[in-house]
Amino acid sequence: MQKFTADVIDIISNIPSGKVMTYGQIARLAGSPRGARQVSRILHSMSRKYNLPWHRVINARGEISIKDEELYNVQKLSLESEGILFNGNAIDLGKYQYKV
Repeated sequence: MQKFTADVIDIISNIPSGKVMTYGQIARLAGSPRGARQVSRILHSMSRKYNLPWHRVINARGEISIKDEELYNVQKLSLESEGILFNGNAIDLGKYQYKV
């Protein structure tokens, strides 16, 4: 496994309940500032295997990026069950973003 991939898995695994991180934030922390799409691919391919809290990763606008309506609702409900409130379709990153 590549170091970047291992670092991404570690970072996502440690996002606490009730907090979120952005794809770009995770990529920067893992050493690849332009690697947000790679973070997305890692989430897609490894969430189940590593039991990652995939629902805690959102885009830089504080929005859920998933286009599939059912998965979008699963992510939104998962975040709301952890106490995260939405303002329309967005989350207040100032309040809920996890900073390492």
